[in-house]
Amino acid sequence: KSQNKVVVEKSIPPQNDQVLCLTVADVRRTLREGNPWKAAGPDNIPGRVLRECADQLTDVLRDIFKISLSCTVVPTCFKTTTIVPLPKKPMVSCLNDYHPVALTSIMKCFKRLVMRHIKTQLPPSLDPLQFAYSSNRCTNDASSTTLHLALTHVDKKGTYVRMLFIEFSSTFNTIVAQHLTGKLSLQGLNTSLCNWILDFLTGRPQSVRIGSSTSNTSTTGDPQGSILRPLLFTLLTHDCAALHSSNHIKFADDTTVGVSSTRTTSQHMEMMCENCGEPHLDPEHKFHYQASQCLYFLWNQRKAHLTSPILTTFYRGTIEIILSSCITTWFGNCTVFDHKTLQRIVRTAEKIIGVSLPSITDIYTTRCIHKATNIVGDPTHPSHKLFTYLEK
Repeated sequence: KSQNKVVVEKSIPPQNDQVLCLTVADVRRTLREGNPWKAAGPDNIPGRVLRECADQLTDVLRDIFKISLSCTVVPTCFKTTTIVPLPKKPMVSCLNDYHPVALTSIMKCFKRLVMRHIKTQLPPSLDPLQFAYSSNRCTNDASSTTLHLALTHVDKKGTYVRMLFIEFSSTFNTIVAQHLTGKLSLQGLNTSLCNWILDFLTGRPQSVRIGSSTSNTSTTGDPQGSILRPLLFTLLTHDCAALHSSNHIKFADDTTVGVSSTRTTSQHMEMMCENCGEPHLDPEHKFHYQASQCLYFLWNQRKAHLTSPILTTFYRGTIEIILSSCITTWFGNCTVFDHKTLQRIVRTAEKIIGVSLPSITDIYTTRCIHKATNIVGDPTHPSHKLFTYLEK
């Protein structure tokens, strides 16, 4: 990035260029959606204030947002951020194990409003195999699509599949803002909004805080922890097209490249057999281990004489989420032993809480029906063509 010599220049908007207009209802709803538990940014305005005083602040902030969008300038006080490094894993061994998260306040609401507008301007067919930031799409769709393509191919005689899983490191830090806005313009975003995004990405005063110590302010770097970051990166890389219509599966900055072939060798077969025997390909064990750990906290809450509704809420928000993660992708291929192992956790939770809970099989069936219904009703979904209506 230090060698980037691209001069940042805003484009002159045409006379018929329409500036994004935010309604009072949209601003009020966004303020009320703020997380009251988030820490305050450099302006010391906590999210709880924006949420509780949404009715009083809506008109004032809407006028500020309107002026910012019309002038394509983001106030410096909105762009000023304090970055707090948070560990990505329990045991930190190097600086790359930290994830920088920027603490902002009002700008979070502003960015959320802009992001919603950008998503409404994108065509449904922009990249059907990009499963992030699209309605009726999630990580489950990406994993199930990848698995279906692989299994469909290996069902043929003498075939194999090799996959390359790519995760870009510090993706947004390498983006040239001028190139990004150029691509956004090609995708149909108006010039005023592109200029606003360009101003948002440049000249950002940032400092790092660790404990009670804060570093000096620097204007280099890109917004950390912003909800706009992954969406803008997705739009930047949308034209990374595959030679085959189904060998690039993307979710934000995570990409899977699949290579299928009808040729096979004994070396490939031995490698596959060896890899399939590794513990990391046993997701049920991982789910069972994590869910069993959460049972300990559920039991402690029971000993604290918490009511059954509170215990049930904790179970659904922790243990059930772990057990049902991407369940439509992997549960159908589990053995009877795996089913009993997972169901044993549910029965243990039932004894602790004292109420009946949905079985793991019922959760799987419900999720499959819900997912199939959504895919059938969405012609733009990549898996829509796999479903056909039964004749009466």
